[in-house]
Amino acid sequence: MQHHPITRKLHGLDHLRAFAITFVFLFHYNIFGHPAWISTIGSFGWTGVDLFFVLSGFLIAGQLFNEDPISLKTFYTKRVFRIFPAYFLIVALYFLFPYLRERDTLPPLWKFLTFTQNLGLDLKHTGAFSHAWSLCIEEQFYLLLPILIIFFRTYDLNQIAPWFIASLFLAGFGVRFYCWNHFYLPATEDNWMVWYKWIYYPTFSRLDGLLVGISLAAIKERLYKYSTPLLIAGLLILAAAYIMCDSEDLFNESIYGFPLIAIGYGCIVAAAASPDCFLYKHGNALTRSLAALSYALYLSHKIVINVTQKIVSAWGIDTKSSMMFVICTLTCLAAAWLLRFLIEKPFLRWRDKVLLR
Repeated sequence: MQHHPITRKLHGLDHLRAFAITFVFLFHYNIFGHPAWISTIGSFGWTGVDLFFVLSGFLIAGQLFNEDPISLKTFYTKRVFRIFPAYFLIVALYFLFPYLRERDTLPPLWKFLTFTQNLGLDLKHTGAFSHAWSLCIEEQFYLLLPILIIFFRTYDLNQIAPWFIASLFLAGFGVRFYCWNHFYLPATEDNWMVWYKWIYYPTFSRLDGLLVGISLAAIKERLYKYSTPLLIAGLLILAAAYIMCDSEDLFNESIYGFPLIAIGYGCIVAAAASPDCFLYKHGNALTRSLAALSYALYLSHKIVINVTQKIVSAWGIDTKSSMMFVICTLTCLAAAWLLRFLIEKPFLRWRDKVLLR
C-alpha cells in the first residue's frame, strides 16, 4: 500500500489551517470593541479550535504510524523546539507586562509552565491568555500519544486499538453528561463560568477532534477515493452542528455538538488530504502564508488587538469600526510575522542541527 507523505506541500491542509486561524481570530475579536458584522460572521468561530484538533490528530498520528520504531527523543525534541520558544515568550510578556493583557488577571504561572492551565480554568477571575487552553490539550496529546502507540505495538494490541479509540470517543458523551448534571445545573450563579470550567476547557471533555484525527490517519488511504462525498458530508454535518449549537440551550452543544463538529471537520480534513480533491491540488499564496503564521498568530493576537485598540482609539478611531478591525488585523499579522521569523524559524534551524548530531 502506497503512503502519501504528510508534508507542508499538502495544499489542502494549508487551506484548512488558514481557515481555522481566521475563524478563531474572528471569534476572539468579539471580546474587544468590534463592528456588528463580526458577531454574525464569527459566531461559529470557536469551532476553529476543533478543526485544529482534528488536524493535529491527523498529522501527528500519521507521522507516528509511519515510524517503526518510534524515537521518543526525536519526537519530543521536534515538539519542544516547535512549540516552546514562541509560547514561553508570550507567557513572559503576559506576566511581565500587565498593560498587554486583554484581561486583568492570570492563572498561576506553574499552570502555564506545566501545560495544565486548561484544567480548572476560572474564566471570570483569571481570564487573561485563556486561549492557551487548547495548546495545553495538544501538549498533553503530544506527550501521551507516542507512548500509547509504543505500548500497543510492544504488547501486540493493535487489533484492539480501534476499540480503544471508539471507547474514548463514546466516554466523552458520558463525561460531558456527568459534568452537565453535577456541576453546571447545580450552579446557582455564574453558570457560564462553570460551563467553561467543566465542559468546554478540560481535556477529558474535548478529545473528540484529536480522536477523529487519529482515526483518519489510520485509514486515510482508504478514504482518498471518496474525497468529494466526504467534503459534501462534512459541510452538511457542520451545517447541522451550526443549527444545533446556535441556540441558547447549551445541552445539545455540550453533549452532542463537540463530537458532531469533530466528525464534520474530520470529513473535510480527509477530503482535503486526498490527491483527488481540488483543495489538495491547488495551492494559494495567501492560505500558505496564513498557515505558516497560524501558530504565532494564535498565540499573540489577543495581546496585539488589545494594545492596538488602546493606542489607535486615542487617535479618534472608534474601536467598533471596521477601520479599527482592519488596523488590528494588519498589526496582528505583522506581530505574527515577527514572532515567526525572529523566534520560531531560528529555533527550528537549531532543532535541525540538534537532530543531526
